[in-house]
Amino acid sequence: MATLLADDAATAALGAELAVELAPGDLVVLEGDLGSGKTALARAIIRSLAGDPRLEVPSPTFALVQPYDTAKGPLLHADLYRLGDPREVEELGLLDNPEAIVLVEWAERAPEIVAAATLVVRLAIPPGGAGRLVSVTRPQSG
Repeated sequence: MATLLADDAATAALGAELAVELAPGDLVVLEGDLGSGKTALARAIIRSLAGDPRLEVPSPTFALVQPYDTAKGPLLHADLYRLGDPREVEELGLLDNPEAIVLVEWAERAPEIVAAATLVVRLAIPPGGAGRLVSVTRPQSG
């Protein structure tokens, strides 16, 4: 079931809630169309985990991966939108550190990342365009 996030403050609040639940080794897949709020939610999660609401959190669109140190350990924020070939994801090292929390936008470009997800957050722009719809699921492990 999707929940309506009315504004950026609601998105930030959800990010803080998710940050509390995350543990080392979690792989979070952020799904949604362009402009649906994936990066905004990732920023909120990262800022909450880092304990710094003003932390600069650039979009990893061009760098592909941005690392952060947080109270819960290392965190990687990845954006696979520009990934040329799914095989390139291995070079990014997203699954190399079992203690890292990993947030991945556009994960559908790398099926092994989607298969390893411990949390899937789906964002969408609702009809009328006000706010964003979000659903959060924990995939069943094999």
